[in-house]
Amino acid sequence: MLATLAEDGDALVILDQTLLPYEVVERRLTRLADVAHAIRSMQVRGAPLIGACAAYGIALALAEAADDAALEAAIALLAGTRPTAVNLHWALQRMRRVLAPLAPAMRAAAAWREAGAIAREDAAANAAIAAHGLPLLARLARSRQPQPLDIMTHCNAGWLATVAHGTALASVYAAHRAGLALHVWVSETRPRKQGLLTAWELAEARLPYTLIADNAAGLLMRQGRVDIVIVGADRIAANGDTANKIGTYLKALAAREHGVPFYVAAPLSTIDFSCPSGEAIPIEERDGAELGAPAGFPVANPAFDVTPAGLIAGIITERGICRPDRLRDLAP
Repeated sequence: MLATLAEDGDALVILDQTLLPYEVVERRLTRLADVAHAIRSMQVRGAPLIGACAAYGIALALAEAADDAALEAAIALLAGTRPTAVNLHWALQRMRRVLAPLAPAMRAAAAWREAGAIAREDAAANAAIAAHGLPLLARLARSRQPQPLDIMTHCNAGWLATVAHGTALASVYAAHRAGLALHVWVSETRPRKQGLLTAWELAEARLPYTLIADNAAGLLMRQGRVDIVIVGADRIAANGDTANKIGTYLKALAAREHGVPFYVAAPLSTIDFSCPSGEAIPIEERDGAELGAPAGFPVANPAFDVTPAGLIAGIITERGICRPDRLRDLAP
């Protein structure tokens, strides 16, 4: 399995996710501007991976200039690349907290070490998410025997969206390794079709899946062909309201209507305890050209929506499965 990011001397190597699943291309990033472009253009995507890449972007910036102005300029540039994914801002705040007290001459090396620590911690958190989610899937799978457990997901929250393992798919992979019979309904996730990334991952893992149009989800739930929905998150408010890729909210509504449990999987770094509710989560509006409409058509292209906490059965974190209304128990 390729790595979503890797250190290469004084550079960062990423998989260019804008080319997947048709081409597998690695890119070597050597400057702050390279990292900012990679995040903004979605060469790297997925909230945990964005955060780790941003941390390395700071390290690359400080290799050129490490005074206070350079540090703040690098943070400001990266913070403006994607507004909704809170891991980005969490990682930048952590880098500032570690680096600002240091003398400029010490910052570049310290930034590289801290970025590496953020990456390693993400991988460990996602492995723990897998461990906590596995019993949930095992219990549901036993109730479905001898039929496979039908899981639905949306967007991509597999290993491509993280440093390793994934979030929503972490438990799915763990269940597959444990020998459980599984099948995954993969929502295409327009307009960027991140579902194709999930399909590519699952094919690589030899895990049965079916790619579906986004709007097929409700029909499948009504037909009783979905046992559980698991999605990732880009920002979770303190009250449990969860921002994820556009289309997630509709799946949660359909799941509630048809009695399908709806779970979110995310590391604690995705929980924004300073954000009281989903109403306060900024929603990124992307270029209307992504919809493929002719020039001159009025277009709205929100990249995310917010699923209210009341529609979520549980949030799977590295510390266990938590009810959305009990997230404050996990606050640092």
